[in-house]
Amino acid sequence: MDWDNYQNFSFDELKCKETLDCLMKEEFVDLLQHIRNEFQRPMIVTSGYRSVSHSAERGKKHKGEHTMGVAADIHVSGQDALLLIKIALNNGITRIGVNQKGAYLDRFIHLGIGDRFAEHLPLGIWSY
Repeated sequence: MDWDNYQNFSFDELKCKETLDCLMKEEFVDLLQHIRNEFQRPMIVTSGYRSVSHSAERGKKHKGEHTMGVAADIHVSGQDALLLIKIALNNGITRIGVNQKGAYLDRFIHLGIGDRFAEHLPLGIWSY
């Protein structure tokens, strides 16, 4: 993947915080960049790619979207969270997780397209 093609996202921003690997699918990063262009605000990635050995993934029965390189958690809240969800849905994001409670810095929206790559990841919206 040519990271120079992305105005707003980088390898370092999307890499696994524990292994430093970054196996994001180009299709997803293209989609993320398109959403960012329409959102017209910074999108701070709190979690992008995760290795299967990442502490958040180790105990899972099935691989999660982050390990497939087709998901990112974006720090956002309030009206911006609602706008991001609307734009994401209109642009093909099919899996959305919402964490909007607790400390401001802990709030995020999970964006993913894992259902395109794994049957165990159905379409859906959920809260944490």
